[in-house]
Amino acid sequence: MTEFLDIFMFAGLCFAILLGYPVAFTIAGVAVLFAILGAMTGAFDTGLLGALSQRIFGTMTNNVLIAIPLFVFMGLVLERSRIAEDLLEEMGKLFGSLRGGLGISVVLVGGLLAASTGIVGATVVTMALIALPTMLRNGYDPKLAAGTVCTAGTLGQIIPPSTLLIILSEVMSNAYQQAQFAEGKFTVETISVGQTFAAALVPGLMLVGVYIVYLLIRAYLQPSSAPAMDKRVLGETSARRIASVLIPPVALIIAVLGSILGGVATPTEAAAVGAVGALLLAGFRLSNGKSNVLLGASVVALLAVIALAGMTTIRLQRSELTVTDYGLAGVAIVLLIIGISGLLQSVMRMWRSQLLAPVMTNTLSISAMIFATIIGASVFSLIFRGLGGDARIEELISAMPGGEMGALLFVMALIFALGFFMDFVEISVILLPIVGPTLLMMGFDPIWLSVMIAINLQTSFLTPPFGFSLFYLRGAAPPEITTGMIYKGVLPYILLQIVGMGLVWFFPQIATWLPSVLF
Repeated sequence: MTEFLDIFMFAGLCFAILLGYPVAFTIAGVAVLFAILGAMTGAFDTGLLGALSQRIFGTMTNNVLIAIPLFVFMGLVLERSRIAEDLLEEMGKLFGSLRGGLGISVVLVGGLLAASTGIVGATVVTMALIALPTMLRNGYDPKLAAGTVCTAGTLGQIIPPSTLLIILSEVMSNAYQQAQFAEGKFTVETISVGQTFAAALVPGLMLVGVYIVYLLIRAYLQPSSAPAMDKRVLGETSARRIASVLIPPVALIIAVLGSILGGVATPTEAAAVGAVGALLLAGFRLSNGKSNVLLGASVVALLAVIALAGMTTIRLQRSELTVTDYGLAGVAIVLLIIGISGLLQSVMRMWRSQLLAPVMTNTLSISAMIFATIIGASVFSLIFRGLGGDARIEELISAMPGGEMGALLFVMALIFALGFFMDFVEISVILLPIVGPTLLMMGFDPIWLSVMIAINLQTSFLTPPFGFSLFYLRGAAPPEITTGMIYKGVLPYILLQIVGMGLVWFFPQIATWLPSVLF
């Protein structure tokens, strides 16, 4: 029986997660239990645990993973300051006069929120509270409305900057290096978060387009399921109002993604820019008629500092300094004082609106959950490898009928199945380090494989009966929306997801073209 301890360990983890105990502790607890069993039966060398402290320290000091709390903070600030509500209202006025226009507005706002928050749970709940009642009031089929809101909310999985893509990039980069070492290469290549973001951008936008085409066709074939909104209900809007609501979050998205994809900033630096930008946007949104002169001046000042730093190097620690150097340093200091003053004003407005405390608390809890899960998974994977699990998985994948494609289909099916009851963090940090090197040794492109896995995980979030997004929506939906309606509503979108995966499968350039151009 000792030779099957690795199988029992994985099965035990799946069972323990279903018990509902906190996942991070469940993963580590199951790992420690089987390490003890393995040591008692002679199947596990406890000397391997000496590498554990180094693994944990490496996780906590990883520069890429530091971006996660910053992106989480950025998303929560934008969500709590009700910028999403303004976006949906104006998009509804813009497209509402079309059949299916309100549904299109929900998808577009979901895509914008995905690119600005990257947090699926927050996006689904926000959309359910804002968009779902509006769609029902305007005569939308409850199943279509629920499915559209649920699916639009999960775009945060695939459209960067996504927490999933950050974790996925780190895991796949390590797996790629392991695969190259196993092949005897000692000058190894890696993949960056920027490459993964670039690879996921076009497929993510493609899915948005596929959803919109489906809504238009559905509204044309079944007008009663997605009627146009009454112009009297719509109200009036103006180009100025739409621009004031749309341009700030889009500019923030472009600043964050553009700096990463353009190679100007690392993901962590771009995440810091996003957090600062979100604070300033929240300050404008919460002005309540108060003067925004300082906030406007701080935005200009911070942009000027960035431009100044890009054009020259401002360092007062050098031995030879000119009058110009002192002058530039003085200008930079003044600009920073103005910028920090505007940030403090935004922070105070959030504090008075009682938004700062919940944002900080939720950022702390979400980040702690993610890092605790990564550390627990590190313990699990170390002990699983010590029990011979990685060798068994490699043999199983290599023995799949159909060669490389058969192996990939098996892994994708396994990821999809695990997505029913495991979060993307657990799947990414437990399963992928085990199966990733084997798949990459078969010759698959790591960038393309990362995108395929990301879309697969997004699909599993929607799949009944255990899809996480379904539970998020169930908790926030009005009482008249039943669980059965939600399940039926997401089924067409699951088929569209599979179509999207098929397109990326047969046309890999959809995922690999942009990274090849930018990097």
